Amino acid sequence: MDKKLYEAMNAQVTKELFSAYLYLSMAAYFEQKALGGMAGWMKVQAKEEVEHGMKFFNYINDRGDAVKLGAFETPKSDFKSIKEVFQQSLKHEQGVTASINKIYDIALKVNDHAAVAFLQWFVNEQVEEEKNVNDILAKLEYVKEDSAAILMLDRALGERKED
Repeated sequence: MDKKLYEAMNAQVTKELFSAYLYLSMAAYFEQKALGGMAGWMKVQAKEEVEHGMKFFNYINDRGDAVKLGAFETPKSDFKSIKEVFQQSLKHEQGVTASINKIYDIALKVNDHAAVAFLQWFVNEQVEEEKNVNDILAKLEYVKEDSAAILMLDRALGERKED
């Protein structure tokens, strides 16, 4: 695999695993607020991010290269509101989207058809990731600070199941 592509994919493994760590931090915030549905939604999201990291991990190995895991920082945990948590989630997902797009561009530039095919799934997945969080933010905008509505949203988000 092209060196620049390999380095970008290898870095993405760490980014995806950090995403899981961040979502667990968000789940912990919701647990402390007795919002188990939102906490559950974040826990499912964390598991999904580990799966994404493992897709890159396995792909790099399948191509005959060695995975080199990087370190990551402590995730934010001192959120001011429910809305801020989801705003941070959206901002994070937008960063992941930018990273995936950069890797995709490298794969195109170096004419790595296998990598382009592999990365297409992630391009599509990021559209879904951003839409999901945008939808939650739109609902939070509707409910504002209405406690009953927030509890209903919490219950609805708690219905999310692992794929």
